[in-house]
Amino acid sequence: MLQIPHVPVMLDEVKAVFEPIKDGYLIDCTMGYGGHSHALLSQNNSLRVIGCDRDEEAVEFSKKRLKEFGERVTIEHKNFSSIVGKYEHLPIHGILADIGVSSLQLDSNGRGFGFDSLTLDMRMDTTQTLSAYEVVNSYPKNELERIFRDYGELKEYKKIARLICDKRDKSPIKDAKTLADLVGRRGHFNGRSVSPATLVFQAVRIEVNRELEELEELLASIEKSKITDCIVCIISFHSLEDRIVKQTFRAWAKSCICPPENFRCECGNNHSLGEIITKKALEPTQEQIKANPRSRSSKLRAFYKRHT
Repeated sequence: MLQIPHVPVMLDEVKAVFEPIKDGYLIDCTMGYGGHSHALLSQNNSLRVIGCDRDEEAVEFSKKRLKEFGERVTIEHKNFSSIVGKYEHLPIHGILADIGVSSLQLDSNGRGFGFDSLTLDMRMDTTQTLSAYEVVNSYPKNELERIFRDYGELKEYKKIARLICDKRDKSPIKDAKTLADLVGRRGHFNGRSVSPATLVFQAVRIEVNRELEELEELLASIEKSKITDCIVCIISFHSLEDRIVKQTFRAWAKSCICPPENFRCECGNNHSLGEIITKKALEPTQEQIKANPRSRSSKLRAFYKRHT
C-alpha cells in the first residue's frame, strides 16, 4: 500500500478553480506527490495531466500513485520553468504550480530542509551542484547579507551573516541543526511567531534552487506561449513569491499599456491577456490549517488566459 506523505494544500479550492475545464490537458508544474493531480484526474475523466518535478523521489512516487490513470498522465523530471514551452502545441486548458516545499522534503533528515536535519543540502533537484552547504560555508559575507536581506527579509541580516562567518571560520557548518541553533529557533517577524532560523532557511533554499527566478521564468513562458483558453493557478508560500504572481496577473489583465503620463491611450487598448479570477488571494481555512499546519502561509491566485 502506497503511503501518502502529505495533504495537498487548498485541494478544494484547486478543484473549484479548474472545474470549468471540460477536456484537454492540464500542466502540473510542481507535481510533488501527485495529490492535486490525482484529485483533478478523478474529478474530470476527460482531462489529461502533464506533470513535472525536479525532485526525482517525487517523480517516482507520482508515477506509482497515478498509475491507475494510465495514458492520461505524463510525468517528467525537469524544472517547471521549461515545461510550458515544450507542450504549448497541445490544447492546454489548465496550468497549476504549487511552489512550496513538500512535507516529505521537510521531514527527511537526509534532505537538509528541516531544522533538525543532519545534513545541509536543500536541493530540490539532487543532481544539481550547488547546495546549502556551499552557500553557508563559501559565500562571501556580503553575498550572505544579500540573500538574508532580499530572500529572508531579515532586519538583522548583517548580524546573522557575521554569526555564520565567525562560526565557519572556526569549523564548517555541516548540518541544518547547527545552523538553526546558531541563528535562533525562536522569534517574531511582522507580528507573527516566525523564528530567524525559518527566514534564514527560506533565504538559503531560495538561493540554492533559484526559486524566484524559476517562478518568473514560468510566468514569462506562459505569457509568451501560444496557449489560450487556459486557467493559470499559482499557490505561493511567502510574500516574495506572492508579490511576483500578483503583479504579473495585474500586468496580464491590463488592456492599456501606455505610460501613466499619457493624456490619452495610444497603444490600442487591446493588450489584455485575459482576466484575474481571484480578485483577492485565497487562503486556507482553519480546518485546512489544522489538517496541514504547513499550509498556513499559502496563498492561491488564479488567472484566465484568453489571448496570446
